[in-house]
Amino acid sequence: IMDASAEVLAARERLKAKFGGVRTGGRGTVRRKRRAANKSANSDDKKLQVSLKRLGVSAIPAIEEVNLFMEDESVVHFKNPKVQASIAAN
Repeated sequence: IMDASAEVLAARERLKAKFGGVRTGGRGTVRRKRRAANKSANSDDKKLQVSLKRLGVSAIPAIEEVNLFMEDESVVHFKNPKVQASIAAN
């Protein structure tokens, strides 16, 4: 190894300190080919809709707002909620 100047050695030490814990595996591990894509909220919403349809649930229209009164006397307010119920179960 050639003699490196003190400035280069100091820069290398700073890089080691900055990126030392970045590796996911040990030395010699394969890098990922591509970044894993995050699941979108749409897929979760579709799964929920399919599950609700399987239960025989239908939407109840014309509900403009819902207020939930909690035990600690606070109020949770929803505007235009999507309310669904199983009419056969009631």
